[in-house]
Amino acid sequence: MLHLVWLKRDLRLHDHAALTAAISAVRQQGGRLALLYAIEPGVWSQPDSSLRQWQFVREALFDLQQQLTQDAALWCLPGDMPDVLQRLWQQQQAKGQSFSLYSHEETGNLFSYRRDQAVRQWCRKHDVIWHEFAQFGVRRASRSRPHSRDDWAAHWAAFMEQAQHAMPPLSECPWLPCPLPDALPVTALPTNLGYDQTPCPGRQPGGRSAALALLSSFLHSRGRFYRGSLGSPLSAEHHASRLSPYLAWGCLSLREVLQAVRAAQQQAPDTRWRISLAAFESRLWWHCHFIQKLEDAPQQEHQPLHPAWAGVRQFNAAWYAAWANGQTGWPLADACMKYLQHHGWLNFRMRAMLISLASYPLWLPARQPALHLARWFTDYEPGIHYPQVQMQSGTTGINPPRMYNPTLQAQKQDPQGVFIRRWLPQLAQVPDSWIHQPWSMSQCLQAQCGVIIGRDYPAPLVHFEQATRQAREHIRQLRQQPAYRHTAMDIGQQHGSRKRRHSRAVKSGDSKSGSSKIKASPDQLDLF
Repeated sequence: MLHLVWLKRDLRLHDHAALTAAISAVRQQGGRLALLYAIEPGVWSQPDSSLRQWQFVREALFDLQQQLTQDAALWCLPGDMPDVLQRLWQQQQAKGQSFSLYSHEETGNLFSYRRDQAVRQWCRKHDVIWHEFAQFGVRRASRSRPHSRDDWAAHWAAFMEQAQHAMPPLSECPWLPCPLPDALPVTALPTNLGYDQTPCPGRQPGGRSAALALLSSFLHSRGRFYRGSLGSPLSAEHHASRLSPYLAWGCLSLREVLQAVRAAQQQAPDTRWRISLAAFESRLWWHCHFIQKLEDAPQQEHQPLHPAWAGVRQFNAAWYAAWANGQTGWPLADACMKYLQHHGWLNFRMRAMLISLASYPLWLPARQPALHLARWFTDYEPGIHYPQVQMQSGTTGINPPRMYNPTLQAQKQDPQGVFIRRWLPQLAQVPDSWIHQPWSMSQCLQAQCGVIIGRDYPAPLVHFEQATRQAREHIRQLRQQPAYRHTAMDIGQQHGSRKRRHSRAVKSGDSKSGSSKIKASPDQLDLF
């Protein structure tokens, strides 16, 4: 009997419910154990995938292999998962043996959703038992447990407060070498998977070892200034947790991060530390809140959550290309896109601003901007990404329009233009007084600064104030449709947040210092 643990977005051994269950089954029923990672062409050819994401996963698999006592324990098999299972099943049948499958549930893109449906059908057809386990506080609906938000917060809290699954004594596990001849060692994995092949030289390294080091530095040094540092791309680079790719690909479990944060709160040396850690804890709640939205409505990857928005916006290929390549003429937006291209990460407020610009003044449908950002985010988490895109582009029907003014954001988040000049060197000589609106400079001043608007750097694609006024009028007319409000109320009932209990740190905080007033806000989600 083979107990096969299928790794997906859970590239770790610690706090791994599927692995724990498989080991328990081996002890009770006998048999042998293996870890499987399927290198799926279908997954890595999707338009939301990228080389940077695959490189991160590849490094995470290598790091995981280093933790194992036997190279044979990890099977890396090429092929889409139903095909991989078919080959394994035929091989096991030839030996008169069977196997069972263990994995975490996944709230991924629509392709992975349908892939999992195909795996489920395959398992039923071949009498293979597939044991699935929740990875964090997201609930999967069933006939006996329909969708409901009313008790969701309590469910999340109960799940997160459970004891972590300890990493098993690996030397005692009866690992089975892969019986298929096309298994690849991690050192021989492909190097060029992913739909988008744009290089990402500043990408964070993959793997649990890097994740644990980053978590430690956040809890013991960088995180002290977390709460006040999230808005600016300059300060967020250093004081945001930067844990998002390790959570998105499962190098860390959300539960172990939450419990580590709570332990650090108990040891925090001052009020500022406690406030920042409590603020970060609230983001972990919002992490699952948004993933639950996609779990409950997977179609929102491809279509507006509120159906009245379908077909409202028009695609302009030239404007989209300018936005995607950092050529909008709004310096902070363009600098953010260049930074994202290089690093594979961007702080949340700037991500929200990029979607807002595409959605309102440029009036682009959300699908193509969403895909562009998805493949450039090393920390791409579909369950957060698509609900956030829906919210920031206004297509949920229940959120107010978030029209980020790129000039005002630049003046607030990068007042001296340090970030802008770093990523748009053609503007390096522009004075501080003009750096946020270089198109306003006279021709003489442009020549003195060595940047001619329209030649060396573009003018804004549209007049921001006029374009956003037009967008507001479109929205006003849309909301006047008779059924709009009724549908929005139904959406709010299904997807809206409910009251939740405050974190321990907030409850026990010093009210005079303001720590009792901390509120979680989806506007400030750090783990986007």
